Amino acid sequence: MSPPVGDTIAALATAPGRGGIGIVRVSGPGCARVAIGVVGRAPVPRQAELHSFRDAGGSIIDFGLALFFPAPHSYTGEDVLELHGHGGPVVMDLVLARVLELGARAASPGEFTQRAFLNDKLDLAQAEAVADLIDSGSAQAARAAVRSLEGGFSTQVRELAEAVLQLRLWVEAAIDFPEEEIDFLADSGLRGRMADLRARFVQLDAAARQGALLRDGLTLVIAGRPNAGKSSLLNRLAGYDAAIVTAAPGTTRDVLRERIEIDGLPVHVLDTAGLRASADEIEREGIRRAEREIARADRVLFVVDAADPDAVAAIATDLAALPGATPATVVFNKIDRSNASDHLEPADPPRLFLSALTGEGLDLLRRHLKECVSYATPGEGTLSARRRHLEALRRAREHVEEAERLLLERGGGELVAQELSDAQQALGEITGEISSDELLGRIFASFCIGK
Repeated sequence: MSPPVGDTIAALATAPGRGGIGIVRVSGPGCARVAIGVVGRAPVPRQAELHSFRDAGGSIIDFGLALFFPAPHSYTGEDVLELHGHGGPVVMDLVLARVLELGARAASPGEFTQRAFLNDKLDLAQAEAVADLIDSGSAQAARAAVRSLEGGFSTQVRELAEAVLQLRLWVEAAIDFPEEEIDFLADSGLRGRMADLRARFVQLDAAARQGALLRDGLTLVIAGRPNAGKSSLLNRLAGYDAAIVTAAPGTTRDVLRERIEIDGLPVHVLDTAGLRASADEIEREGIRRAEREIARADRVLFVVDAADPDAVAAIATDLAALPGATPATVVFNKIDRSNASDHLEPADPPRLFLSALTGEGLDLLRRHLKECVSYATPGEGTLSARRRHLEALRRAREHVEEAERLLLERGGGELVAQELSDAQQALGEITGEISSDELLGRIFASFCIGK
């Protein structure tokens, strides 16, 4: 995909709705023409100027600031014009309509940042960090996104790719100069560099996983028999009465969703209908939806009434009936009625004892959830990352490990070099040095319009 030529785009860059200030952003070679049509002349570069914004008949639409950033010193690398007016939706719609009337077209989601990528203002990981910063759900996630936007993640990926390249050059030298007396592939130093490279992959993968957790969070489904205390547990985790709690079984009919944070880790908690055989059509639909969410969750909290001997005896049967292969933790609730204390038993699956009524054991549950996903409290080195980055790192690491295996088995140098080349390719996908139009389309389609 190459940068567009002769195409000028425009969009509202601030959130829709009523606000103190609204911004219409324009990018492309037609910015000067748009500026002349709206404010009467092209503004002085990089200076905020107060102007009246006028329609085609010369009538004033609004008063505001105009800023002009000539190419290539702009966000997109193209001419960029920003019109800052009063943030009423009608006013902003009138300003945008005038800009479109002057030859710009409405921008697609993420098209401004896509142009910044295509014009080498950002690499792909940095471009994705822009969206992650906008969508960040915690202060820790925002800080991690800023580090990636500054290039922290990209720098580490490129350093890793450079180390792979140096190894590949070493191996290809052995292939190209077989008459040399030194056997490059038997050099113990090469094996040491392979081991060092593997260790660097592990380190970067761990950092990226923390970043992906900050961005995507953990999807947690609370499941179990009716009246086990699932909704009470949801309310405890949410910190308020998010779900109706009654003594009548089958109160929860649909999936209830809440978002909480555990030391910066976003947790999407879903409370579901009690699992049982039912003749009620509505309840059966609720159970079907519960099973669907269980199958695609990251983890299930299977809640059991610790004071109900029948429910305790049926745990193995109930767990076997759960759909999918989602990891589970058995939560024995109502320990306030069963004379048990809060604790965690490291069984398979783990068993955790708590009371949703009193809150006893809730801190233990929070610690357990962090441990389940190997989440550590974010530090200065935490970077924003996505699942596709983890997948690319995994493939690159596997290629390096295969190259090391071939080297130790004295396999052909050509095979070792090919594995290292494939590792480079996978790493290049992260920064966008190697990408496809389909991949770029998927990534930028998830951005908001105006960014």
